[in-house]
This record gives sequence, C-alpha cells and structure tokens, in this order.
Amino acid sequence: MTDIYQEVTDRIIAALEQGKAPWLKPWKDGKSGNASEPHNAITGRRYNGVNWLVLNCSPYASQGWVTYKQALELGGNVKKGEKGTPIVFWQFNKAKDEATGKIKNIPFAKGYTVFNLEQCESLDPSKVKLPEPPVLGSTSINTLAASAGATVTHGGNRAFYSPSRDFIAMPSADDFKSLDHYQSTLAHELTHWSGHETRCKRDFKNRFGDAAYAFEELVAEMGSAFICALYGVKLEGLQHSDYIAAWLETLKGDKRAIFTAASKAKEAVAFITADRAQEEEAIAA
Repeated sequence: MTDIYQEVTDRIIAALEQGKAPWLKPWKDGKSGNASEPHNAITGRRYNGVNWLVLNCSPYASQGWVTYKQALELGGNVKKGEKGTPIVFWQFNKAKDEATGKIKNIPFAKGYTVFNLEQCESLDPSKVKLPEPPVLGSTSINTLAASAGATVTHGGNRAFYSPSRDFIAMPSADDFKSLDHYQSTLAHELTHWSGHETRCKRDFKNRFGDAAYAFEELVAEMGSAFICALYGVKLEGLQHSDYIAAWLETLKGDKRAIFTAASKAKEAVAFITADRAQEEEAIAA
C-alpha cells in the first residue's frame, strides 16, 4: 500500500537536495497562455498547500493538471507510458474527543494521481480552463499588511519581525534590488507576524525542539510564496537558504512535517488575507 505522506515528502526532499525549493518554480507571466500556479485544467481551481509544492516539483512548463478521467472529458487522453504525479485529497472523519466530549474532524490524507497537460494529447483547448490571474498591482503587500493590522516600520538595514514588540522592521523599499524583492521580503516577515500568540499562535518547540526556529522559517518561506502567487509578485530566491540542511534533516525524520509546514503556511495566508473559510480548512488539515 502506498504511503502518501512518505511519497510526497520524498519528492520535496529530492527537490531540496537538488537545490530547487519547490515553492520557487520559475515565474510565468501568462503571456504564453500558462497560468503562474498549478491548477486543475477542468475546473480552473488552483491547487494549494502541499499539492502546490508537489506540482511545482514537476519539470513541465504547463501548470495545468488533470486526472486520467478528466483527460478523457477534455476530448483527449493521457499519452501511453506517461507516469502520473501523486497528490493529496483530504477526507475528514468525525470523532469524539474523549477529554472534552466534543465532536471534531480528524483529517485523513488519501492519494490520487494527476497528469500534466504536456503528458496528454488531443485535448480540446476550448474546454481547458485557466484560473483567474492575479490582479497585478491592485493590492500591494504593504496594503495587505495594513489591512491585516500589522505594524511595519521602515529604516535600518535589516528585515525582521520582533515577537516581543510585535512589529515588522523593513529597510526602505529603495534599498532593495527591485519592488518585487521588497514585497516578497515583506510577505515573508508578514507570515512570521501571523504566528504571534494573539493570531495563529504557532509554536513548534514541543514537536521540533532545537529545529523549531528553522521550521518556522520554512513556514515563512512557503507563506511568502503563497502570498506572492496570489498577488502577482515575483519570487526571486529564498530568504534564508542557510536553513536548507535543517529542513532536510527535519523532513527526513518526520514524513508529516512538510504537511504541517504547508498547512501552517496556508493558515497564515488565510489569516493575513482574511479568508476565514480557507483558514478553517487549513487548521483542520
């Protein structure tokens, strides 16, 4: 029986070992007909969380994906001999919490297989759907931070979030090599900000011990990537590449760690963007 947790984790590990963070897939601006995020080509719905990471590990230029059955619905088929990519579908089973007596949803990951559009043939292009593109320039990360209630100060030569004083410090935007670099850095720190005990209340010390700080950086890297994809900001590199070795050690020792990181990043983005439905879904997962 396939262990979907291990299979997904192995794919992320392989990408990191090759020096390719899966949330840093080369940018696509849509001019060639490609959306910038992995999505289902039947519904146009974007994949998110850990599936977003897994599909970004692929070597394909297209960001459209379908199941074997959906390829038939598009009037074509999967090419003979093509191997699919496993992704995760979450099922929730209700169970009674013996301590509180409350009924809660217990998430259970099931795997299923999708194929990239480049692995298919004879598809009817009129039936293929793209997701709505990000509205470039309509919402800056600064505006997002202000709407979320974050305090951001500018000046100095370091970007950081101070948990004790609960504010984000940023150098001037003019000090960055590009506006995208400034906004992606702010998105990273904004993800850290979301982890405060009065907000998403992230604390990994009990689970990851000495690796807790590095794991929080992994969540912030993913959160920044998710936010930048939503708002059309180019990600030009890792904020803290020196943590890759620590991330690899954690992932190799805990096959569910990447699921936790993706879920916490998704929860952070949902909180920051005030998408409460997505936030509840992320917490459940």
